[in-house]
Amino acid sequence: MSVDFAFLDSGTGGLPYMCYLNEKCPEASCIYVADAQNFPYGEKSSLEISECVINVCKKIIEKFNPKVIVLACNTMSVTALSDVRQKFSVPFIGTVPAIKLAAKLSKNKRIGLLATQRSVSQDYTLQLIKDFASDCKVFSRGDGKLISFIEHNLTTAMESEKLIAVKPAVDYFKENDVDTIILGCTHFIHFAPEIQKVAGEKISVIDSREGVVKQALKQLGHLDCSLPKEVKNKTFFISGTPKDSCDKDYQDIAKKFDIPWGGYI
Repeated sequence: MSVDFAFLDSGTGGLPYMCYLNEKCPEASCIYVADAQNFPYGEKSSLEISECVINVCKKIIEKFNPKVIVLACNTMSVTALSDVRQKFSVPFIGTVPAIKLAAKLSKNKRIGLLATQRSVSQDYTLQLIKDFASDCKVFSRGDGKLISFIEHNLTTAMESEKLIAVKPAVDYFKENDVDTIILGCTHFIHFAPEIQKVAGEKISVIDSREGVVKQALKQLGHLDCSLPKEVKNKTFFISGTPKDSCDKDYQDIAKKFDIPWGGYI
């Protein structure tokens, strides 16, 4: 058994990445794993994050034998990408903040980076800013509260509640006169329309989906849809055991995205 792509995130943030790849390449076989057992990642130490990612990747490789693993999580990528590449032979594609794109788009050279606390302070992120946005002023905001709100209210929050939830972050960036906001955590893409609405038309809100999917498809030389009959394409799995997590919430999310529910790995 082999699957073309395995997408991994701490929770539901990476789902838009898998769905976008499926739009670009419908014939690709994919599975999605949310490491619900270890959510949230943003407040963990670098060592803890690397250990969590290595452990869940080991399970993914043993169960699905993916040709490519996409770390559809900025915190995982800026912290543990080099570690998993050293540990496993399977190719890994990371998801990192779209700093290079933001630097190109920004007219006033004032950029907002919305991410986890771990991502905004990680050396990898700081090096990206130095390498690609040295002529810009970058205003970073780690917002674990908003990430948790999205993870736990994705299927239930009304638009008015979403607008209230994103307002503090957007207000911070507006106060600092940014003209571009980077969604540096995949979870924020779920609320991108609300972030854009609060930000207004003069501020661009961007993410890294296009670049990540392009690299993932480039990495895969050929497609081989050989999922077993019991596993449908784009099936959503979570880590842990039934007693560890509330799987009903995740089943509701799978239903919202119209993707099969696979249970636990």
